[in-house]
Amino acid sequence: MTDRSTGEMSVSDASHSAIYLASSEGETGKSTIALGLLALLSATGGRIGVFRPISRTHDGKNDYILELLLAHDSVGLDYADCIGVTYDQVHADPDAALATIVDRFHAVQEQCDTVLVVGSDFTDVGNPSELSYNARIAANLACPMVLALRGSERTPQEIRGLTVHALAEVSAAHATAVAVVVNRVDPAQQAATKTALDGIGPGVWVLPEDSVLSSPTMAELSAALGGYLYSGDEELLDREALHMMVGGMTVEHVLERLAEGMVVIAPADRSDVLLALVNANVAQGFPRLAGLILNGGLKPHPMVDALVRGLNPTLPIICCEQSTYETARIASHTRGKMANQSARKIETALALMEHHIDSAKLMEDLNIAIPEVVTPQMFEYQLVARAKADRRHIVLPEGEEPRILRAAAALTARGVAQLTLLGDPAKVEAQCSELGIELAGVDIINPLDSELTEKFAVQYAELRKHKNVAMDRARDLMRDVSYFGTMMVHNGLADGMVSGSIHTTAHTIRPAFEIIKTKPGVDTVSSVFFMCLADQVLTYGDCAVVPDPTAEQLADIAISSAETAAAFGIDPRVAMLSYSTGESGTGADVDKVRTATSLVREREPDLLVEGPIQYDAAVEPSVAATKMPNSPVAGKATVLIFPDLNTGNNTYKAVQRSAGAIAIGPVLQGLNKPINDLSRGALVADIVNTVAITAIQAQAGVE
Repeated sequence: MTDRSTGEMSVSDASHSAIYLASSEGETGKSTIALGLLALLSATGGRIGVFRPISRTHDGKNDYILELLLAHDSVGLDYADCIGVTYDQVHADPDAALATIVDRFHAVQEQCDTVLVVGSDFTDVGNPSELSYNARIAANLACPMVLALRGSERTPQEIRGLTVHALAEVSAAHATAVAVVVNRVDPAQQAATKTALDGIGPGVWVLPEDSVLSSPTMAELSAALGGYLYSGDEELLDREALHMMVGGMTVEHVLERLAEGMVVIAPADRSDVLLALVNANVAQGFPRLAGLILNGGLKPHPMVDALVRGLNPTLPIICCEQSTYETARIASHTRGKMANQSARKIETALALMEHHIDSAKLMEDLNIAIPEVVTPQMFEYQLVARAKADRRHIVLPEGEEPRILRAAAALTARGVAQLTLLGDPAKVEAQCSELGIELAGVDIINPLDSELTEKFAVQYAELRKHKNVAMDRARDLMRDVSYFGTMMVHNGLADGMVSGSIHTTAHTIRPAFEIIKTKPGVDTVSSVFFMCLADQVLTYGDCAVVPDPTAEQLADIAISSAETAAAFGIDPRVAMLSYSTGESGTGADVDKVRTATSLVREREPDLLVEGPIQYDAAVEPSVAATKMPNSPVAGKATVLIFPDLNTGNNTYKAVQRSAGAIAIGPVLQGLNKPINDLSRGALVADIVNTVAITAIQAQAGVE
């Protein structure tokens, strides 16, 4: 509705389709809050878009916050469409800029169910103040506001005074703040800050300072200094420099002051410091450094240079022109940005928001309308949320693989599952240090020297005595990580297992066939993929395990797939796919599907199933209306069963690549306990999703 006295829009009591995030000053960590809000909105479903009313490119580069958020939205909007105006336009004519912002916002809103509007950065865009101008925009967009405030270097009472002033400024612009997030608070002052803000009005949330979020990466330090990579692994330039030290003292004193994630600044002619740090970085008992900055515009002596290159260190070593003082000054004033490629910062930000904000209460305060559409982001967010609600113990046999370690760090930071890694503890810890990740609370077991290995060997020999497995053979197998991990699940030492990032599917699931075995009443172990399309999630089975199923196996796959879909919140309507629909076709392949459909109906009379049916008739209502007008499944199938592995595997990959769907899986089904296989090309996000799925299967009592 319109405020008659001002001509501006005000926030009504109705459900809102947009949220406006604004800050009152710089360095509030607004991108952390924005990313957390976007994840929270994604969990509600629907098409979630992003809009920046005021933006400015720097040196020809795009707005990094907008790029970050667009990578996590669920609409696929173009970057240019998500910007209202530039700072120059606001300075030139604030009223005209506001009119343009409103027009461009509504163009975005028409394509979305909910829009996250991220206000301008603190750059004095207008008069009387930037916050007031952002509040005025929010009022015109009819958006409730979330205020981001900075708590660092402030007492609880100072934070309260800042909050009161900011709320008054928002109210004066005829906008409504429904939540306040005070970010970057000294962890020791977090409780006192919450107390100081009691009764202030809207919901207030307090986030502690986290050094990972504010620390620059080695790449950012290099850019700030105009430096270049002299030596080391370029991929490690994305590691955060958590501490800084000028190495101006003697080598022994430099070494005794080293800390995990530290960057050391030293003149390039300090060969002693250079060689000591290169070696210390790989020595046991010393912390892993973020990098070394050699200043002064010099290069190491040719003989030292030859020695360093002969050692081939992975430690990033940057060279720059500045003096020691100027290098230290620039480095200390360089603040890290959470760009789209900042994987560690993104996971830290999401974990921070999840741990310290009551999402249900915040959503209630924001009064967001919840659409029925299920998006990929919603499905993935709900996987993590369900796994966190009842944490289970998952074993990851490939504990020395970098992707597994990165996923483990993300899973533990967000509290998704309790984890055990299999591998050499020294190698795992060295790899973690190299990657700059922490695995607090994660157990590491080496099957080569574990006391469990002999116990498992005895058990395995007994389980496989009908196959005449000797103890020597059993001991050899128990030193294999897949067999050891499966025995952990069999013995209840873990609730589930996820493997396959560097092993074949057969290597992952063969031990499960031998040890875990199938559920009662199920003779076929099969798999499904959750295919996350733009506005729904479908279940495809089997696309990974059974090459040419019989009619009986196809019925098993259909029933197991329906149960899996239901367990993950998908109402199962099963389509038994073939190249013909209904009674129109004949032949062995169609008859197999027809027989399998009859078997499903006999075994599960309450399950909605249709077959044989073609893919288009199964998912497209207009086609279904012609080919199967009276079917409760045709046109709205959610579980699609392929007649063979060739068809299923190619179809899921075609949909994944051509339609831009997210494929989560394969998820194994039919086993007594959850064991899941990864693609060898699995990304960290794929591993996180698969662990969450495995934990949810364990919650459901897959036994």
